[in-house]
This record gives sequence, C-alpha cells and structure tokens, in this order.
Amino acid sequence: MASAEPSRSFLPDAIQFLRKYWQRAGMLSALVLLPCFWHRHVEAGDLGSHVYNAWLAQLIEKGQAPGLYLHRQWNNVLFDWSLDPIARLIGFSAAEKAVVSACALIFFWGVFALLTAATQRLPWFLTPCITMLAYGYVFNMGFFNYYLSIGLACFSLALLWRGRGIDLLIGAALAPLVLLAHPLGFLWLAGALLYVKAWNRLGPWTRLSLPAGAMASVYAVRWYITHHPECQADWLPDPFYLYNGADQLALYGGRYITLAGAALLFGVFCVALDVWSRGREVSYWKPLRLLLELYLVSLWATSLLPESLRPSADAAWVGLLVTRLTIISAIFGLCVMNYLKPRKWHLAGFSAAAAVFFVFLYQDTSFVARLENHAEKIARELPYGTRVLTTIFAPPDSRVLFISHVVDRACIGHCFTYGNYEPSSKQFRVRVLPDSPLVTSMPDDTEDMGAGVYEVQDEDLPLKEIYQCDERDLTKLCIRDLAAGEKNGRIGYRPPQ
Repeated sequence: MASAEPSRSFLPDAIQFLRKYWQRAGMLSALVLLPCFWHRHVEAGDLGSHVYNAWLAQLIEKGQAPGLYLHRQWNNVLFDWSLDPIARLIGFSAAEKAVVSACALIFFWGVFALLTAATQRLPWFLTPCITMLAYGYVFNMGFFNYYLSIGLACFSLALLWRGRGIDLLIGAALAPLVLLAHPLGFLWLAGALLYVKAWNRLGPWTRLSLPAGAMASVYAVRWYITHHPECQADWLPDPFYLYNGADQLALYGGRYITLAGAALLFGVFCVALDVWSRGREVSYWKPLRLLLELYLVSLWATSLLPESLRPSADAAWVGLLVTRLTIISAIFGLCVMNYLKPRKWHLAGFSAAAAVFFVFLYQDTSFVARLENHAEKIARELPYGTRVLTTIFAPPDSRVLFISHVVDRACIGHCFTYGNYEPSSKQFRVRVLPDSPLVTSMPDDTEDMGAGVYEVQDEDLPLKEIYQCDERDLTKLCIRDLAAGEKNGRIGYRPPQ
C-alpha cells in the first residue's frame, strides 16, 4: 500500500497522485458509478421529487404552472440548479444520471481526499468502505443537496486541514458551494475546521477544552429545544449507540443491519489489533487522539439532537436529521480506520462486505424499478393535467421510505402530484401560492396525503389516487377516482402498525 508523504501543500500531492495513479483512479471511478447505471432510472428515494420539481420549474418559466413560482434562495439548491440546465439540453432521464454520477464521484473522492489529508496516508484499503458509504442511507433516501454538500465539504476540509497558500484559497472558494448545496454541510465544514485548527494550536492539556466545549454546545441546543414549547421535536426511540455511522449501511431490510453489524465488528477488530501491536508507542496516540475526538463528538451530537424538528407551528418539519448526520460519524470513523497500518486482509474483508452490500442493493432497487415501471404505465394513460395523490408505502422493514416519489418522476409530461411536498415546505426553490390547482399549499395536508389519512375536500376534485392494490406484490399499482369526504388510503395496502 502506498502512502502519501507530507509536503508543503496538499495540491501538489493531489497532482502527483493523479499522475501516478490515473489508471487506478479511472478504473475505480468507473466501478463507483456502476450503481448509477444498472437500472433505467437511478432509484434513490427523493430523487424522483427533485426531477419532477425541475420539470415544474420549467413550466413556471413558461407560465404553464398556475399558483407556482420560483423563490430565490442561497442554500439547498445546488443539486437542483445543476439538474435544470442539463435537463434542458439532454432531457430529464440522461440529466438525472449525469448529475447523480457527478455527485457520487464528488462524494467518493472527497472522502478519499479528506482521509488522506487527515492521516497522510492514501486509503486504498478503505475504498470498499467509502463506496458503500457513497451508496448508503443518504444516497438511497435521495437527499442529494445534502449529499453533494458533504462531498464538497470533504474536499474543502482536505484542502484546509494542513494546506497552505493555494490550498487555502481553493478550500475557501469551495465553502460557498457547500452552503449552496445544503446548510448542514456548511455547518459541519465550519465546525470541523475550527476544531482542527484550534486543536493544532492548543497544548496537550488545554485541548481538553475542545471536546468539552463542543459537547456542551450540543447539549445547549438540546436544552433550548426541550424548553421552548414553540419547537416541536421527535426523538429517535432506539439507543444512541446504534447510530454510530455503520447505520448508513442499513437500508431496505434486516439483512442490511446484519451486514452493517458484521462490517462494524470487523472494523473494531482491525482497530483493536492495531492498538495491541502499536499502542505502546507514545507517538502512536497523538495523531490518533484528534481523529477519535472528532468521531466521539459527532457521536455525541447525534445522540442528543432530535430526529425531526419543527421550529414553529406554521413551519414545515425538518426531518430525518440524526439519520442523515450519522454520515459524518461514518466519515470520521473511516479517518480513524485509515490511521491503521494497512494490511491485505483488511482490504479482503471490506471487499467481501461491499460485494454482499451491492448484491443486496441491486436486488432491492430492482423492486423499486418495477414499481416505477407500473407507475409509468398508469401515468402515460392519463390526460395531461390530471391531479393525483400517491398512497405508496415501503415494505415494513425498510428504512428507505420515499419510494412513492417514483410516481412524481412518472408524472413528468403527464400529470401533477397534488401532494408534492417541496413547494409547501418552503425549503426549496419551487414555492406555491394559496389555492394553486396543481399542489396543496398546506404542509400538514401534504403530510396527511403521504400517510393516506387526508380527507378529500370538494375544492380538491377532480382528483385520482395511485395506490398499491396487491399486498402480495407491492410493485403492483392501481388508480381510482377520489370522492369528497373520503380519506385517501382507505383502499389498498397499508403497512402493519
């Protein structure tokens, strides 16, 4: 295994890396992109909503989307801004694959660069782990603005970690792009950079103030949320230690949890063996201490923060915070792993785990692809402009919940999803005015529509519902007319409570 030797600047090391390993990097990039092309569409939860709203943005510009408008905002938009112009050139299907592929490569090589900067060692033996993380929970849920922000933040942090001169300029120049993608990625970048720089300036004992201060700050946030009634919060019921970063591999069912547990135990064994063989050296612990602190602080944060937060009664929920933030714990955990002395059996073990992971992922995304094929058949037969609600649920043991957004993508050019959550949430660039005929303007109604408990009003009609009509085959969809006074979700499959 080759190592990255310390140099005066990170950028020359990166150029030298590309010159020396361009063939290996090219082949590895091709392998990383395979899951983006193994189905006709990229099956990744909320991605269908992003593509559908990119189509709505084009209709808005043409004056063909009454009640909708584009709002100027400077965060949570970079993925959508990238998708829109490319879709105009090559169409939505090709644009989706192109932009998602770019995001996957940015994330993979961003994490690779950060691990290199943090440990001064090229993480070849961890490439199976980085690839699994690149296609983990955040990717499959379709949180692509957040996903892109984390990848860009990794590049920025890698440049700023030890960099000088041009490194600092490029790393700082990436920061606005991180914010454009998602504010959480920007907050992580700023917090991690401040921590690392302060840690390098403080003495051995005064450094203890850093983890103490970071943990106290997170606790203060929790105290504020729990002591202010205007803030509504939902907290994860599971023990905090289950959200250690390995949970990013838990996707469509229990077998992923088994695999994630096995990969975690293998990683812990690797660390324990390395500590046992090298831990007697005093010099061994100094670089490792910073990486361990960063991991433990991130674990502390995810243990105290709410899973979902509603800052006020009239605001939309900001959901799935902890389960998306654990990707940061996973990255810092890989930093710790990369400090180990690499061995061939490390690579063999993680490669075996990755092979099983991607077999599982292909099988489960094939299920979603079949669901989308059925949705497209229904949408193609609808008169243009038909309004639909979707009542589609993931299998009971799946953590990837947003499979109903395949109908959003299927509706492009055919129909309008009346329960489209993006405009009413006011968290995205497509916004809605009251009484729009294309989408509800009430966040609570959007929640009820997705849950199948919305009571249809006279002004909603005509309105159709696309639902799962065969409990033995959840990919089979049917469509029916809704009537005033009934609740959508009254007919069809509902997951057990």
